[in-house]
Amino acid sequence: MSAAGSEPTTPLSRRLALLVAGAFFMEILDGTVIAPAAPYIAADLGVAAVDINLAISAYVLTLAVLIPISGWLADRFGARTVFTVAIVVFTLASAGCALATSLPVLVATRVLQGVGGALMVPVGRFAVLRTTAKSDLIRAIAFLTWPALLAPVVAPALGGLLSTYASWRWIFLINVPLGIAGLVLTRRLVPDLRAPGSGPPPADWRGFALTATGIAALVLVLENIGTGETAWAAVLLGVAVSASALAAAAVHLLRAPLPLLDLRVLRIASFRATVAGGMVHRAVISAVPFLLPLLFQLGFGWTAAQAGLVVIALFVGNVAIKPVTTPLMRRLGLRTVLLLALPASAAALVAMAWLQATTPLLVILGVLLISGVFRSIAFSAYNSLAFADVDTARMSHANTLKATAQELGAGLGVAVGALLVRSGEQLIADGPEGPYRLAFTVLAAMLLVPMIEALRLPRSAGRTVTGRT
Repeated sequence: MSAAGSEPTTPLSRRLALLVAGAFFMEILDGTVIAPAAPYIAADLGVAAVDINLAISAYVLTLAVLIPISGWLADRFGARTVFTVAIVVFTLASAGCALATSLPVLVATRVLQGVGGALMVPVGRFAVLRTTAKSDLIRAIAFLTWPALLAPVVAPALGGLLSTYASWRWIFLINVPLGIAGLVLTRRLVPDLRAPGSGPPPADWRGFALTATGIAALVLVLENIGTGETAWAAVLLGVAVSASALAAAAVHLLRAPLPLLDLRVLRIASFRATVAGGMVHRAVISAVPFLLPLLFQLGFGWTAAQAGLVVIALFVGNVAIKPVTTPLMRRLGLRTVLLLALPASAAALVAMAWLQATTPLLVILGVLLISGVFRSIAFSAYNSLAFADVDTARMSHANTLKATAQELGAGLGVAVGALLVRSGEQLIADGPEGPYRLAFTVLAAMLLVPMIEALRLPRSAGRTVTGRT
């Protein structure tokens, strides 16, 4: 995003920062909050519980597709206008989700939620950072970071408790009063920032259309495999459409003077490793919070509330290890940290594959806690490595590409997790836990991709950001 004027000199507006942080919290919360409620939603809508993954994937993949275009929209129409429209869309879509009477309706309203979230958070974050003096940037970033730490911890418990003791529809209804409050505050707090002069350059609508088509076709392929009598002709057609669209998108993005996503930044080895390995890692770790509540409820016979509360252990591990992560990276280096954390994460997934209803609760909590620790370490290492060798001129393009890849990985990860469970239901006659055993084992094997990427990194990778000598 561009903006007029000189560098900001005003102190941090706490009210604006809290408003944007609240919006960020809602966006992250809604990404995973329905996972513990999946069996309840499925029973209400008359579908299999694993099919509710489409409502999660649709939301996250919409974020991935629209995040790159959000900056152009803010430059063209103004940050306040775009943020206002985003909150209205998100709030109305939340009400639509609560009123959904079928899975297609729920997925459609989740896509609208994703539209609101994709415009709401990047534009709000830009408004905070653009209007805050450099001396206050650390405090601003701290305000904008806490939702990413808190929301994943709250989401499983909230989704489980509401679906068990009230109704899954309240998961979405609670967004309505929050959205109305946010709308009132937006008109008072969000500045009307926009591009100077005649406005931003033309948007890359061709790149946007090709990318969106390729991703949508890929998701439809994943959702149609393993569902009863698979229509393989339709699947093969979807694969052809997805491959063609994504290949055409890659060619266009490499040639366009002002591409939606600048793929040329992938020529930087450390950044390429972050995008390729980090995207697969994000896919794996995003599938786990979706699969665990299903295993606990459909495999172990727990309630959604019990499942949601136990899954918190995964995110407690995420947060608890944070104070140690930076010293660890400085001491060992990013390459070594990744080569320790990724195999440990794979081992934790294999352990999850062998959990049973008779496994002591303390053992289950321990496995989840350890998994959370190592996924957090690897995630922090990828975030630190991402921009280590990216120069200032390409930082904006790299940031957009990384954010898109992360959201894409998260959405596809949930879709792949559901595909593995559906396939397991047809291939494995080993009780209700069998399909999940297959899913967690395959997810562990998928971590070989980021392990290989980490092995290819030089030992000095990321030294400029860790300060390791």
